[in-house]
Amino acid sequence: MKKSAIAVFMLMFLATIAFSQEHQLVKKWETDTLLKVPESVLYDAENKILYVTNIDGQPWEKDNKGSVGKVGLDGKIIAVDWVSGFNAPKGMGLYKNNLYVADVDKVGVIDTKKGVLTQTIPVTGAEGLNDLTVDKKGVIYVSDSKTKKVHRIENGQVTTWLENLKGPNGVFIEGNDLYLLDAGSLNKVEKDKSLTKLADGLEHVTGKDYIVSCWIGTVYYVKGDGTKQMLLDTREQKSNTADIGYDAKNRIVYIPTFFKNKIVAYELK
Repeated sequence: MKKSAIAVFMLMFLATIAFSQEHQLVKKWETDTLLKVPESVLYDAENKILYVTNIDGQPWEKDNKGSVGKVGLDGKIIAVDWVSGFNAPKGMGLYKNNLYVADVDKVGVIDTKKGVLTQTIPVTGAEGLNDLTVDKKGVIYVSDSKTKKVHRIENGQVTTWLENLKGPNGVFIEGNDLYLLDAGSLNKVEKDKSLTKLADGLEHVTGKDYIVSCWIGTVYYVKGDGTKQMLLDTREQKSNTADIGYDAKNRIVYIPTFFKNKIVAYELK
């Protein structure tokens, strides 16, 4: 989940926003309001599908009500509760036929071909697993917003990769580099595990440009030089903008609206 001051869901910007009209989001469609507190959406290019995590309850409660749903690229809901057995699922990552899902204190593994939960990986001491990313070798990185750590999972073995952070949320792998949203800033994690602040951003667009969503209902385009442009503001409608998904080829941004129980798709111009 890529948290603002309201809880541990989206990060607010701490820098001044530079407003311009260089980019814009053009709405394409929105789903029916049948989803159950959708927190994260992930685009699967190979299968041409969207995966959606449904919290269906309180954000951190272990109530076994959560699920992962499937939505078509036309906005039609294929299955709300495609795979159940989760508590409060949030960030997701794909590797081959496995869909990895962060879920409070464990990571669930879904076989996307069979549509079943095949494994759960406990993360000892975790209290608020949030966002998740997978590198090209299948190594998982998952943030814990409550204990302020980032964990690394390789071949089912969990190690603490980063700790003593300020407020880790979004994690993202680009090539061999790991990026982390921590207390409102986008950081590159260096080889010695030090953080180099780049900007305030998350979903990669091109080069050093990113799209960032803030849970309160705002989405920004962040350039590599740190300048920012607001693309979307749905605060008046009380519609949240949680952990976004992105189709880089077609430049489509998928936004889960949390309590509005729907996904909205926009084309990035």
